[in-house]
Amino acid sequence: MEVLFLMILCSVSLAGIFLVVFIYSVKKGQFEEDESPAIRILDNTKDIEN
Repeated sequence: MEVLFLMILCSVSLAGIFLVVFIYSVKKGQFEEDESPAIRILDNTKDIEN
């Protein structure tokens, strides 16, 4: 039973750490770019120079 409490404590702590890192990343602007490089290559509105 003690191991169960230890595992719950570890998993909640790890989830909290991931939440803090996610909030930090959002505040630093990590997810601000709306258009990724994979989508930019499909954009054919720009003229292609040969």
